[in-house]
Amino acid sequence: MQKKELITLIDKMCKELLLIIDEQEQEATMSQVANYLKESAELITTIEEEKMSLAGYAESLFHNAYEDIAKKSLASYKQTNTNIERLAELHESTLEQCSKTHIDIPNITNRFNEIQEHMTSEVMKANKVISQLTAQVHELEQKTNIDALTKIFNKRALMTYLDTLCNNKKHPFNFHLLVIDIDDFKKINDQYGHVAGDKVLIYIANILKKTLRDGDKVFRFGGEEFVVALNRIDDEHCLIATQRLLNLVRTNKLHYKNSTLQATISIGATKFIQGDTPDTLLSRADKALYVAKNNGKDQLHTETENGL
Repeated sequence: MQKKELITLIDKMCKELLLIIDEQEQEATMSQVANYLKESAELITTIEEEKMSLAGYAESLFHNAYEDIAKKSLASYKQTNTNIERLAELHESTLEQCSKTHIDIPNITNRFNEIQEHMTSEVMKANKVISQLTAQVHELEQKTNIDALTKIFNKRALMTYLDTLCNNKKHPFNFHLLVIDIDDFKKINDQYGHVAGDKVLIYIANILKKTLRDGDKVFRFGGEEFVVALNRIDDEHCLIATQRLLNLVRTNKLHYKNSTLQATISIGATKFIQGDTPDTLLSRADKALYVAKNNGKDQLHTETENGL
């Protein structure tokens, strides 16, 4: 990357950071800014110049970092809201008990009423903040093209990519689409916990990125599903690539704490046909994935009019 391009990237990131901090109702802390800069520095080292424009990547870097801040704040406020609601219920229950036992102490009753009003007010305030933060998180998720957990492209980026592909008047050169699902992912979460599940998602995403060619693209479709776009590849080499992915995931293991995690994947594949839309492409690949799952998992199945 040229010096001029680096300066442009840094300038856009700084302006974006200042703009969004200025828009927030609550002041950003030094630790929040430090976390943003740290994450941005780490992500810049993995930038792939041919895949994204500098402006687009700068925006994705920032919004991805700020998305984490917003989600952490949202979780905190939800917990506060829950605690306040429990206190309000406790005070209300106490008042009912006082009435049932004919305890009539005006000062205590008035005091309880004041506390009840205060708690109700706090609940309303917390609910308002939760609504604002939820909207903020949703907006950030709509803007970013990067999945926060795996650092690969997300569903939004996938649909944009497929729209561009399908609207191209020239027939794409041997384009294949893979829908990949981690087998028995729920069992991993149930046995080892959701943190371990997240580690497996990152692990699979890294295998996909490192195994495929520079011209191919990897997306997290949602949950434990990934989508891979294979460009300029014939049927034979598509089969070779998918079998290599199956074998790499099958034979490698992830060490987490004192446990060794092993996963397999199922793959549904299809090929672009003139007249396809994003929905028809994904539908065929998803149908193929369903067959691969029903046939025993840890395998590839293809679904296309022309065959592979």
